[in-house]
This record gives sequence, structure tokens and C-alpha cells, in this order.
Amino acid sequence: MPAIEVGRICVKVMGREAGRKCVIVDIIDENFVLVTGPKDVSGVRRRRANMKHIEPTEYKVKIRKGASDEEVKKALEEAGLLDYMRTPVKPELKII
Repeated sequence: MPAIEVGRICVKVMGREAGRKCVIVDIIDENFVLVTGPKDVSGVRRRRANMKHIEPTEYKVKIRKGASDEEVKKALEEAGLLDYMRTPVKPELKII
């Protein structure tokens, strides 16, 4: 199972959105991915995120690379994961 792939649901572990869930929309390079909440679902806006700042979960939704926020939200509804996305996670304290 590849951990970092388009459609994988992750938890942000660092930054102002720490503890919130997001979906990987695109892989930029070996260090960065494009993620979105969408903002009205989990509070994470579409942005570039460092892979060291996200923790992948076991959940995945079927979306195409570069999908819009509306397409991501529709895929989350079809998978029944909207309530899961709305609940924040208490981030673990990571000492680097």
C-alpha cells in the first residue's frame, strides 16, 4: 500500500491546521504534496504541504489528480467519510 498517493486522507501534524484532516490532490515532488480539506468540510484550505507535516491514514477516496474541491467533497460523500473528516484529531507532539 503506497502511503502517499492521490486520494489518500491524511492528518496535518504541524502548522496552524494541525489535527485537521485533508485529502492529497496532487504530488508536486518528493517533498511536497497539494492538499485540500475542503475548507468548508475540515477547515483545511487548498495548499502545498510538506510531506513531513502530514500523517497518512488508512482511508482513501477515488479522485482524479488535480480534482477540484467540489469533486473531493462529492467523493467524500459517496464514501461516507464527511463526518470522519469533520472531527479533528489531537495531534501527537513530534520532536524533530
